[in-house]
Amino acid sequence: MAAKRARTTPTRETTINDIARVAGVSKATVSRVANGVSTVNEEIAQRVRKVIDELGYTPSQTARSLSLGSSRTVGVLLPDLGNPMFHQVLHGFNRAAAKDGYHVIVTDAFEDADAEADLARDLRDRTDAVALFAPRMPRESLLQLLPRVAPVAVLNRTTGKNAGSVLIDYHEGIILLARHLLDLGHRRIAFLSGPAYARANWERERGLEELRAEEPGVEIIDVPCGHSFEDGYEVWPALHATGATAVIAYNDVVALGLLGRLSEEGVSVPGELSVAGFDDIPFSRFSSPSLTTMTSRLSEIGARMWEVLRAEMTDEPIREPIMFSPELAARASTRKTS
Repeated sequence: MAAKRARTTPTRETTINDIARVAGVSKATVSRVANGVSTVNEEIAQRVRKVIDELGYTPSQTARSLSLGSSRTVGVLLPDLGNPMFHQVLHGFNRAAAKDGYHVIVTDAFEDADAEADLARDLRDRTDAVALFAPRMPRESLLQLLPRVAPVAVLNRTTGKNAGSVLIDYHEGIILLARHLLDLGHRRIAFLSGPAYARANWERERGLEELRAEEPGVEIIDVPCGHSFEDGYEVWPALHATGATAVIAYNDVVALGLLGRLSEEGVSVPGELSVAGFDDIPFSRFSSPSLTTMTSRLSEIGARMWEVLRAEMTDEPIREPIMFSPELAARASTRKTS
């Protein structure tokens, strides 16, 4: 009876050639066994698996990906990794992808719309599929890009049903938030507008324009701002000049930056000025005062984005846009006018 070979730590990395030589089979047979292909004769497969175990062979992930035509990796392109809103969406997306055995690679476009297409193509070259989170590029450029990086799903942009999409209803959300302030008696409201190229800003502006038409006794004043903590902090002089009794920030990040500035300026919130944000990032509940905002269930949106992207990798994509309706989270930063 032949003695069993003892498993030892090799002085160099064991290769597929070593396994093939010891097992007396071809490299192709070793590859099929290592990748779980069921067409190999079971007796031969057992012999190969035994040698793999004895020699401590670990297949290269790159070689495995080439063999199977799949890397079990997907890419996510973000416009701004510094925005906590995207952190929450990414968290839900990543958890859902991990449950299906996928890894996620993230690339930040740093709010550079001109760079997004190249970044997306590079990401797609290294992954099985790509999720575009709120791309800033013009619609024409987006529609041209989609077939080049498919399978692809898009957050917060319509795709003409050329790819799966998940959207937040900013239009209805901003109307609900503004009406909350109207119900509190505010009639002069400032809106700190976001990036002009962002769909999220277009939809907010469209909702406020409808409200202006419906409520002629209400003044809603646009104040150019931005999307960052610094933008919210720096906008105070322009906001102060409007004489508004309430302000809607483009997002929670801007609102939190503004709250920091108001504290420094000695402005009471909500005593002198009611402040509202949008997105309900985790920080908004713990600010002082806690921030009134619109909650969008961001982690759930991320999980749904994964579901849509996963479907794009099959023969049954979900092409009907999925819309999430935000809900009001009324907190301490807004109150009735005196």
